[in-house]
Formats: sequence, structure tokens, C-alpha cells
Amino acid sequence: MAEIVQQRIEDRVPELEQLERVGLFTKKEVKSIIKRATALEYKLHRLIVNKEDFIAYIQYEINVLELVKKRRVHIHYQFKKEEIEFPIIHRINSVFKRATNKWKGDVQLWLSHAAFCKKWATKGQISKVFSAMLAIHPDKPALWIMAAKSELEDRSSSESARHLFLRALRFHPNNKKVYQEYFRMELLHCEKLRKQKNDLETAKMDLGEYEFSPEILSGKLAEVVYRDATGKIKEAEFVISLLNIAAIFDFTKELQDFILQDLQDNYTEDSLTWDFMAKRELEAPGAGEELHTAKGRASDINRREERCCQVYEEGVKSLNTEPMWTCYVAFCWGRLKRKTNVQELKEKRNERQLGVLQRAHDSSLLKEEFYTTWLKILLSSGDDEGAASVAMAATQRYSKSVSVWSLSLRTLMQLGSGDVGRLFQEALTHTNPKESLPLWQLQVQWSVANQSPEETEAVFKRGQLSAVSAVSMEMKESYLDWSFSTGGYKKARKAFTSLQENRPLSKAFFTTMINIEKEQETPKMNFLRDYFERALQEFGTSDDDLWLQYIQEEMGTFGQPENSGKIHWRAMKFLEGESVERFTCRFTLMQTGHL
Repeated sequence: MAEIVQQRIEDRVPELEQLERVGLFTKKEVKSIIKRATALEYKLHRLIVNKEDFIAYIQYEINVLELVKKRRVHIHYQFKKEEIEFPIIHRINSVFKRATNKWKGDVQLWLSHAAFCKKWATKGQISKVFSAMLAIHPDKPALWIMAAKSELEDRSSSESARHLFLRALRFHPNNKKVYQEYFRMELLHCEKLRKQKNDLETAKMDLGEYEFSPEILSGKLAEVVYRDATGKIKEAEFVISLLNIAAIFDFTKELQDFILQDLQDNYTEDSLTWDFMAKRELEAPGAGEELHTAKGRASDINRREERCCQVYEEGVKSLNTEPMWTCYVAFCWGRLKRKTNVQELKEKRNERQLGVLQRAHDSSLLKEEFYTTWLKILLSSGDDEGAASVAMAATQRYSKSVSVWSLSLRTLMQLGSGDVGRLFQEALTHTNPKESLPLWQLQVQWSVANQSPEETEAVFKRGQLSAVSAVSMEMKESYLDWSFSTGGYKKARKAFTSLQENRPLSKAFFTTMINIEKEQETPKMNFLRDYFERALQEFGTSDDDLWLQYIQEEMGTFGQPENSGKIHWRAMKFLEGESVERFTCRFTLMQTGHL
């Protein structure tokens, strides 16, 4: 091993001599490089090598390269690159190759090699790197796309890029992203050829017998890719994505018209087609003379939106489905949210939105989240009766949805409806008990504000008896809080005593009572100990924070500090797993005054 390392170091001598001779590095720096390189070389030639050692070696060599580059700029010396930088670059490529051969599955290592080749102008090498990587990882479409882009952008070889895309399609015949990037590549190639032709014509150069193919210049190769792609992937969303790519280029009008016609002929059963066609009407040219005033511009925008709605109307007649209505409602809501100072346009958008929401609801095809939008519009316009009607209709349409019931009940509470109490019971009957906690919380909130204390207490009692532990625990905790706020300390303690054996109990239930006790003018330590002991019966094996709070109380004004040692001993005995280490650490910080 030592002979190999020595040989590698000796191979560096010519470049190091040149670095010192031309004044890029000092003699001391050269010695430092030799020493560091020797240590790194030994690590690479051990019997068991680590990936980190290869990465460290490569990073060190790249750092040397970067330093050489900066020193060249500093002393304005740009000669002898073949004798200085080239050997270092060759060595880095060699180490990368050894690393990727050993850890073939590490994609990041391959990509790091490719990035290095790109940065340090070894573009001939980058093709070899991608080729070797794709031989190992042909199952990753993103790598094929990166390789093809590299050929097109770094080496200006559209032929190689096309070849890579065709190979990628053998492995991934139905991959949308590969087809999209292949389509884009052909259009980029076409754009490049058109620019070349334009430059040659501008320079009035004689091309001899060479001619630019009119078919290629008009994007026929991209059309071939499109036909092949849509033959395998028959989705409106995919066709629209290709149309959007084509729209980036200014010479593709004919191709865009072809794709648009294909979309209209073959994909009308997809709501996205209608959505796309409708939104295109917004981009239609307007009457120029009207656009000089705010009212004229608003009138033009209104006409465009009307044309969009006409397309959507055709869509819902042809395709009366929930996705189609969703597109229509979302479009109207998007337009309504746009700011305008023209009141007439604002009212027209509001009217249009409400009409579409009503018709979608009548068809039983309005999505759950749009009821929120509907109620928001009605409440903001002061239509309380309409809002109440929609709130009730939403609960009938989505009777099992907790979020819909919550929204509707909040709306009815806001409007002061008299049916809220009955509706809470109906909501709890229809919804899944495991998801009903928000409804219980809302009912308590409403009951506290609108019902007598006896009725509110009955709501709490029902919640405490719930079979769902989350609801039961929350109701007990809320009941304790409510008891203290309405009846003071005595009622709170009575509530705690009545519930302390009624499991399940939450930690918050105990800490709430502890805080209530501590808020009294003269807290009773015996009561506090009782609360802590009961809490620790439930959570003592895992909650180190409770033990620390207990110790702090005993070391406080009303406690007995001599008890803290016993509590510490018990904590170390009862706590399990990571909580023991956490407790020990925090107890030490507390003793030293850092907690």
C-alpha cells in the first residue's frame, strides 16, 4: 500500500513544482498539500474503505482547484493550465470513478460527478458519466431527462438528446414527464434551427446545396412526439400540458391549433378540457377603444367572463358531474375575489357566483368546501335568511361531515337561530363519534353563552359519559374550568373530587386543578400533594415534567424541601425509557438554578 501511495504522491510533483514556480503557491503551502494528500491517499488504500473518505478526498482536491483559480485572478496569470489544473481534474474524475464503481446505487454521488464535470469544463466526460449512471439506474426517469438536457444544453447535441429520450421511452413508455421534456426538446431544437437560418439570411451567406427542412422548421418533429405521446397517454390534463409547452414558442400556432382541435374532438368527457377552453376566452382580444376608461375596461372584462360562462354552460350540459361543476364554481369564485372599483362588475360577479352555487347544489353536485364560500358570500351581503337555509341544506347534503355540521352550526349560532340545541343532537347522531370532539366543544361554547347553568352542566355530563376517550377527557377538563369560573374554588374542588376516579383522565385535568389551588391566597399543600399523587398514578411512568413540578412545589414556600429527595428517588424508580435521562438532566439544571 505504501508503494502505491508514494507513487501517487510522486505523480503530483510536476504540477506542484509548477504551482510554486509560477508563484501561485508558496513552498510552505506545497509541503502542506503533500502532507494532506498523503494522509488522504492512505485512507483510500485501506482494506475497508468508507465513502466519506472518497468524498473528503474529492472535496479537498476541488478546494485546491478553487484556490488555484482565485490565485490566478489575483496575480493575473492564466498560463500552464495543461500542467496545473488538468492533472488535478483528471485525478478527481479518477477518484469519482472509483467511488461510483464501488457505490453504484448512490445516485447523489453520480450527480456530484456530473456537476463537477459541468463546472470544470470537462463536457466530454459528462456524457460518459451519464451513460454509466443510466446503465445502473435505467429505472429513474428523472436521470434520463437530466442526461438529455445535458446533451442539449452543455454539448449542443440535439441528436444525442433525442437518442436518450427514445431510449428512456423504451424503459418508461407511459411516463408523462419524459414525453413532456422530449416534446420541449424538439421545439427547442426547432427554435435553434430557425435562429440559425435567420442569422444566415441576415448575413446573406451562400448555403450552397444545404437547405433547412420546412417541415422541421415548422415543428413537425414535435407533432410526431405529440401523436406518439397521446396515443399512449389519453388524458386531457396531459394534452393541456403539451399545449402549454407549445404556447411558449412563437412559431407553433399551427401546432397549437392541431392540439387544440384534438382536445376538442377527443377529450370532451373530461372536465379539465371544458375548464381550459373556458379560461381561454379570458385571453381573447378586446375592443381597443373601450379600454381607455375604467368603466370600459370593466365592461370588456365582463364580456370575456360571460363568454367563459357560456363555455362552462355547454360543459355542464354535456358533462353534468361534480368535477365539472367544481371547475365552474372555482372559476366564478376566482373572478369574484379579484378586486375592482366598478360596483356594477362586482355585483355581476356576485350574482353569477350565487347562481352557479345554487344550481350545483340543486344538482347535488356541489363539493363540501364550497358551502363555506356560499355562506361567506350570503353573510357578507346581509342575507341572513338565505345563509340559514344554505346552512341547513349543507347538513342534509353532507350529514356525516363534522366540518359541515360545525360550519352550519356556527352560522346558525351567529344568526341566533332557535333550532341550534336540537341540531347539536342531530349532528352528534349522524357523525362518527370518534370525530365528534369539535361538535362537543362548539355545543359547550353555545350552551355557556345561551343556556342556564343547569342545562350547561347536563351537556358536560353527557360529554363525560362519551365512549370516545378524547371527548370524555376534554369534557372533564372543560367542566373543571367552567365550575371554577361559575362557582369558584369550592365548586371546582367538588367537581374534581367527583371526577378524579372516573377514567379516562388527561394530564391537563390535573394541572388545571393544581393551578386553581395555587391561585388561592393560601394554597393547601396537602391538597396539592393529593393532586400530584393522583396525576402521577396516571402519568408517572412517562411524564418527567410532572415529577419536576412536584419537586419544585415541595421546595417552594408552602412545601417541605426534605420531601424532594424521596420524590426524586421515586421518579428514578417509576420513569421508563428516555424520560429517565431527560428527568436527570433537567433535575440537575434545576439544582444549579438554570431551570
